[in-house]
Amino acid sequence: MSQKNVKLFISYSWSSKEREEWVINLASSLREDGVDVVLDKWDLREGQDAYKFMEKMVSDEDVKKVIIVSDKTYVDKADSRTGGVGTETQIITPKIYQEQDQTKFVAVVAEKDTAGKPWLPIYYQSRIFIDLSDDDLYAQNYEQLLRWIYNEPVHIKPPLGNKPAFLAGDDVPTLETSAFYRKAMEAIRSDKTNWMAAVQDYFEQFASNLENFRLSPGTNNDIDDRVVQNIEQFLPYRNEAIELFLALARYRDENSTAKILHEFFEKLIPFLFAPEGIGAHSSWDFDNFRFIIHELFLYCIASLIKYERFALVERLLKQQFFTQVFRHQGKTMVHFSTVHESLPSLEQRSRKTRRLSVRADLLEERSKVSGLPFVNLMQADFVLFLRGLLDRLRETESRSRWWPETLLYACFGPTRIFEIFSRAQSREYLNAMGVMLGVSKKSHFDSVIEGLKTGKIRGPSWQFESPNIEELMNYENLGTKE
Repeated sequence: MSQKNVKLFISYSWSSKEREEWVINLASSLREDGVDVVLDKWDLREGQDAYKFMEKMVSDEDVKKVIIVSDKTYVDKADSRTGGVGTETQIITPKIYQEQDQTKFVAVVAEKDTAGKPWLPIYYQSRIFIDLSDDDLYAQNYEQLLRWIYNEPVHIKPPLGNKPAFLAGDDVPTLETSAFYRKAMEAIRSDKTNWMAAVQDYFEQFASNLENFRLSPGTNNDIDDRVVQNIEQFLPYRNEAIELFLALARYRDENSTAKILHEFFEKLIPFLFAPEGIGAHSSWDFDNFRFIIHELFLYCIASLIKYERFALVERLLKQQFFTQVFRHQGKTMVHFSTVHESLPSLEQRSRKTRRLSVRADLLEERSKVSGLPFVNLMQADFVLFLRGLLDRLRETESRSRWWPETLLYACFGPTRIFEIFSRAQSREYLNAMGVMLGVSKKSHFDSVIEGLKTGKIRGPSWQFESPNIEELMNYENLGTKE
């Protein structure tokens, strides 16, 4: 059975500022998911004995779970029994070996050696660990960690005679993509000759079964609640898709990759609108699909940008999408901005909750278990916003407005230049990165900046909040260095 408010202690060795931030981010995510994390940075005060604090946390019966963040520094100290880690090791080792059903301690691998082998202390090497060192698998393995904490393992044996929830009339829909996903990921990483067919099979299964998530008829009064619940139920499948996007971006830098991704989103676009043959419907009956597909597209672009697959982004954005159900002006070939549709239900929820944008809030909250930092999503959103503006200014597409939902979070605090635009101080990098925007030098952005300054181009804003576009794109410094 699941538990609530599980008290958990994180044991780690300070090796660098980066590792400290990594641990704090992990602890923060766990607390947001209901885990009562005890961490020295939060709970150990000046004047207190650090060793006694660690001993108490490891031995305290109220602390139900202990995470051992294992990296090279931790292993060196644990194996040599030095420092606070050495003291903890002397307490932990007998508890692990003496208790047959040991469920209190787990090693979370934060680093691997040059051969790809996880750093683990000697006393733990024969035991199952959780790997959070790989960005591509972070979302999946973070879920595994949560399941361990709440005693709900990933592979749980169902009661004899009970049908799966989706066959037993349960309200939770499914895509039934797990087997296709595993086959596709294995084919990509192993560089198998059938990788393309395996990925296409996965995307075909995904698109075919997305209908399972269609909202059932209900009242408009609760539509926002039903949309939010639906997209939350979709989260495991979104995470699968993100990991596949990342794997494709990392291992498959080929024209065929952009083609496969383009075909995938082409299959999803019909879900943005009323299916053929449907009678009366509300403008927000498809809001769940509109959120899901928009979010998937953002993560697809963010994954490609992460691995600097700029040419793949350009191919994906330049090629229009074919659809027979497009409702605007009878078009059958549409711009990528079609993927971004308004969500009346979430706009209603924003008004009810007095939030500037519930949609942006959901994108930010859901990013915490995606394996990609939210800033990567914001950067992709910004690229799509600029590409839409440039397409319109070049008169290659009249309907090309992309509203960058996530840039709401760029309105607060100091302006943060996005990484690819910071690197684009280099003329060589600007030329490479600019491929996905159709630019090669700073002056190609002049019409955008001038339009925003004069008001001819409407920049993104939320009530009285607007991000500084010129600073976000590092405009003044673009291409100024060799």
